[in-house]
Amino acid sequence: MHTKILSIKTNWGMAETIMTTNFKFPNQIDLYKGKVREVYYLEDDILIMIATDRLSAFDVVMPKGIPYKGQILNQIATKMMSDTSDIVPNWLVATPDPNVAIGQACEPFKVEMVIRGYLSGHAAREYKLGKRTLCGVEMPDGMIENDRFNEPLITPATKAEEGNHDEDISREDIENYTRALFKRGTEIAKQRGLLLVDTKYEFGKNKEGEILLIDEIHTPDSSRYFYADGYEERQGRGEPQKQLSKEFVRQWLIQNGFQGLEGQRVPFMSDDYITTVSERYIELYENITGETFVKAEIANIQQRIENNVLSYLSDLI
Repeated sequence: MHTKILSIKTNWGMAETIMTTNFKFPNQIDLYKGKVREVYYLEDDILIMIATDRLSAFDVVMPKGIPYKGQILNQIATKMMSDTSDIVPNWLVATPDPNVAIGQACEPFKVEMVIRGYLSGHAAREYKLGKRTLCGVEMPDGMIENDRFNEPLITPATKAEEGNHDEDISREDIENYTRALFKRGTEIAKQRGLLLVDTKYEFGKNKEGEILLIDEIHTPDSSRYFYADGYEERQGRGEPQKQLSKEFVRQWLIQNGFQGLEGQRVPFMSDDYITTVSERYIELYENITGETFVKAEIANIQQRIENNVLSYLSDLI
């Protein structure tokens, strides 16, 4: 499915958001625009990943950006890359700007390693429909939404085109990395009073053939968190869990009649609602990192990013 992107730059209140970029960096050879990140490929296998403020749900990018979202995603991801580099090497080399990560270009494996510790989100919706298998993995009977699985379930989502599968990838190695990363993420979350509910990891190979962890990890766009305090009590009463993830956006959209289906229109997002989304992202940042979020200067985000990236590249080229 192709992601639908409304590529416009918006100003929200006093906060400028970055919705799209079109830089021309030295030795640039390609540009890829994903749902949220924009990836610049340079010669010598240099990759520049810029986290925008776009908000994606149901494979549709919302028309308004979320202030500081890109900075939050980038800074959580780079911190988590650092905190897990002893488990598996990763692509990251430098973060010259709050919204920017620079590292090694890799050939990605065409699969997302989704791992679930709890019956939540997509898995819970499928379970309510009576399904007991997800991506070929069996789920036990008698569970209610947000119950913890006895063992985390790996439910990989293929990104491969037909006839383009990676035959040389070791399933056992990748699954072991996935479980070890999830265990570390769970331990980090526990230190902050959170439960890491589910997440996804992506892997690739660099030009030397080394397997590297790529993309982002343990961010609110790739993961779901519950607050540990009160989890058992809420579960026992059959109440929704207090969570920090993008699921609250999906639920708001569903309540307002939107699930990305043909003919549906994205509901209007007021400035007040955009404020609450931004605040939720900041809340997650501070909870998962244990650090106070410092808002970057956003009077001219595009110029700031360009200056910082060019300054970094000038030392390399």
